[in-house]
Amino acid sequence: MPKIVILWTDAAFFLLVLMALFYAWRASRHSGSRQNWRKVLQDRTAMCAAVVLALFVLVALLDSMHYRPRLPPAPGQPATAAPAYAPQVRSVLDALLDTTLLAKSEKSYSVPLATHLFTKETMLAVDGAAYRDFPRLIYAGVHLDDPEADWHGDVTGRLLKGALAGVVAALLAGAAVGSLLARRQGWQSLLSGRSAVPWRAMWLTFLVVCLVVGVLASLAGGYHVFGTDRTGNDVLWQALKSIRTALVIGTLTTLAMLPPALIFGISAGYFKGWVDDLIQYIYTTLTSIPGVLLIAACVLMMQVYIDTHPEMFPTSAARADLRLFLLCLILGLTGWAGLCRLLRAEVLKLRELEYIQAARAFGVSHLRIMLRHLLPNVMHIVLITMVLEFSGLVLYEAVLSYLGIGVDPGMNSFGSMIDMARLEMSRDPMVWWNLTTAFFFMLVLVLAANLFADAVREAFDPHGRRYRVRRRLSRHVAGNQPALSGTAGGERNT
Repeated sequence: MPKIVILWTDAAFFLLVLMALFYAWRASRHSGSRQNWRKVLQDRTAMCAAVVLALFVLVALLDSMHYRPRLPPAPGQPATAAPAYAPQVRSVLDALLDTTLLAKSEKSYSVPLATHLFTKETMLAVDGAAYRDFPRLIYAGVHLDDPEADWHGDVTGRLLKGALAGVVAALLAGAAVGSLLARRQGWQSLLSGRSAVPWRAMWLTFLVVCLVVGVLASLAGGYHVFGTDRTGNDVLWQALKSIRTALVIGTLTTLAMLPPALIFGISAGYFKGWVDDLIQYIYTTLTSIPGVLLIAACVLMMQVYIDTHPEMFPTSAARADLRLFLLCLILGLTGWAGLCRLLRAEVLKLRELEYIQAARAFGVSHLRIMLRHLLPNVMHIVLITMVLEFSGLVLYEAVLSYLGIGVDPGMNSFGSMIDMARLEMSRDPMVWWNLTTAFFFMLVLVLAANLFADAVREAFDPHGRRYRVRRRLSRHVAGNQPALSGTAGGERNT
């Protein structure tokens, strides 16, 4: 049996997933939250983006289940001896990828779906004569006897097999879920797209996802789909391993900035006076310091502590994981000022309302007023800020890693991939696939997060909805818009 390893970010990430499930349960029991989330569920674009985000979260969860493989017993070792474990920490995702060429390393660069190296090398012929040519890869394409003649047919066959497997998987999953939903809504409403939740659009998105996954898995059985980097590592493998880093940075950093933002923002708006002045002075001073310099100073101090205490880290993975965890805390504790400003402004307005004044007149304590009356009424701002900050933090990690103050160099991340690709783009011929793969995966992740965040903002921001309705009405009256036929039913009634 392998030895289960729980890293800092593993525990935090699974705890965050449990908190999200708990929030979903609480929201389903609260009429106001349930109504707002129903609007998100009815948004076709948001739900299609949610399907894509669910795939990224699944990959991150598989990559967060770590273990150390058990080593075979040494010759002559008694059976009662304590088991020995490998020093390398692996994940469930690594075990799944071992069945493909993603975990195999070549000698150096290779083009996507190539059978030979990217650069020529000096080789010896049978008669001992030296010549220069592109050598065959060690693992990719070795099943082909004649790569020039068999490559096109083999790649086409793998494409068709992967696409067929993806379609079958999507049909089976759609039939299983549809049979459960048809008991309530009927097959006609599901197939026609007239259901409250856009199940048909979600299934079409899931079909595209299954097609892409099926094709990639089929091709990865014989080739490096997105090529290899300078050290011969598979680029697709690096991109899949970078998903967990991006999600951990985006979620844990947002969670780390909540306590100071909530405490200082609500306190400044509620107490006013010298408390408000002190808190404003703190976050004004914090935002006056260049963010990159402040983060760099904190990261360097953290790295000195890690280097001077090597006995605390039994493996290199534990060392890199602690740096990632502390980086999330640093980003959160240096980036709470924006949310604090929003909460302070909202609480300044709420404290003047009648129910707050009545609670103070009846002698309700300040802490109880802030927890029972103010905090629930600013949670829509917190939720909107969290989903909007996520994508920005994912991009920010790429910038920090590019500057050399991000995650540990031994940990995969999109920023590390971009950092390694900056010199590759100046080569002749240019090595373009490393940067392109990182850009593509980041684009899909951030775009899906932004589309979902847009729907959440639309549903949970009542002031923004009223402003948009008022602006459309004023344009219609002024003659800038011919009609309001494109607005929602509730907006026409308004």
